[in-house]
Amino acid sequence: MSLTSALNIAQTALFNTSRQTTVVSRNVSEASNPDYAHRSALLSSMAPGARVVQIRRAADEVLFRQNLFAISAWQGQKAMSGGLDTMRLTVNGVDDANAPATAISKLQEALQLYAATPSNTTLAESAMQAANQVVRSLNDGARSVQNFRADADRDIATAVDDLNYLLGEFETVNTEIVNGTRSGRDVSDALDRRDALLKKISEYVAVSTTTRSGNDMVIVTADGATLFETIPRPVTFTPNTSYGPGTTGNSVYVDGVPLVPGVGGNTSAKGSIAAALQLRDETALQMQRQLDEVARGLITAFAETDPSGTQPDMAGLFTWAGGPGIPPAGTLIDGLAGAIRINAAFDKSAGGDPSLLRDGGANGAAYLHNTSGAASYSDLLLSYSQRLDEPMAFDPLAGLDTNRSVTAFSFDSVGWLEASRKEAASGAEGKEALVVRTATALSNATGVNVDNEMALLLDLENAYEASARLIAVIDEMLSTLMQATG
Repeated sequence: MSLTSALNIAQTALFNTSRQTTVVSRNVSEASNPDYAHRSALLSSMAPGARVVQIRRAADEVLFRQNLFAISAWQGQKAMSGGLDTMRLTVNGVDDANAPATAISKLQEALQLYAATPSNTTLAESAMQAANQVVRSLNDGARSVQNFRADADRDIATAVDDLNYLLGEFETVNTEIVNGTRSGRDVSDALDRRDALLKKISEYVAVSTTTRSGNDMVIVTADGATLFETIPRPVTFTPNTSYGPGTTGNSVYVDGVPLVPGVGGNTSAKGSIAAALQLRDETALQMQRQLDEVARGLITAFAETDPSGTQPDMAGLFTWAGGPGIPPAGTLIDGLAGAIRINAAFDKSAGGDPSLLRDGGANGAAYLHNTSGAASYSDLLLSYSQRLDEPMAFDPLAGLDTNRSVTAFSFDSVGWLEASRKEAASGAEGKEALVVRTATALSNATGVNVDNEMALLLDLENAYEASARLIAVIDEMLSTLMQATG
């Protein structure tokens, strides 16, 4: 080997060591970045010596896909759990203080106290105040449900806008990767950015990816709709300006295909958009139906009856837009919880007489029970209290037992929401743990181990010193040779 060849080899070694050191230093500086994949400089033998021919980026496609799936599932579950917590607070209040079930229990207690002393006008007014609280709890609950649906609708619109923005960013990075790959440039940084964008996209909707020639990537949703292929496919949504009991929420479309909402407390929703659709169109509607059925049960339970049995039952203490008739048995009426009100005949502030609750007759003399006008008459009050505990037919659309008392049904509604919250919270814990485990496994496979990098950096330092010493020796030998031939 000539001195010139030896010098070229030593110089190449210094250059290789410099590039390797740069790569290792970058690895160490990015060790805390979860979106950074480990790089390594690959050497290949060629005359003279060896050269760095490629900067290889660590990747594990299987683990990455699992992590994307886990992120989608967790974001959907987190949205579901948070939504149910919000619904419980806005509809039922802290510790269910504002729940219709709580108000109905207090009304039942007030009726029993009034029945014990039916001549006491103060107790009559207390019973009316309790009845007014029942109406407020149902009206406010219905209004809260509609506000909840409107908020969910706005969240969906924001999420769709964010998703379209991310897809636009993805197009820019994907084009950079394809062009760089075809021209032979190092595209590791762009690949990191693309993977980070995929993680963000998967927070909104579950995705599956396919990589084509030139590192070109195609994204499809879990439902099979194309989300990105060369260019972003449109994700569209038309929000509603307001929500009423009969309002139907609009779907989210991915390339013309509707996104499927999740199902259940431990939701099947993958991504926050599917969970928001479920909360808006299924969970909130179920809550609305239960409130409507509680309202129908109350109107029925407090209906005035004809003692002779010849006249039809008529709306009594509680009435509605269809009054003075009572709602059909076992049939859901949309929006009834928001429309129920106190019958003006009983309302002292509206010129009514609270004692009609004791005596009957709000719908005329045919419905009068206390015909003697006795101040100690309590039979009708006791019958109202008993009716609250008597089974009646409820519509199966409410999702609860169809043969329950009004009181039991209202508590079943509270229990349904609490059970859904518990299931959602438990699911969120499990899915969050899965995200952590898959992210850890992916990091172990593709992330940076600082200890290993520092050990490699020490080896590179030694290699650099060896190359420098070799150059010094060659330089000395060349100087001696020049002197000898001079």
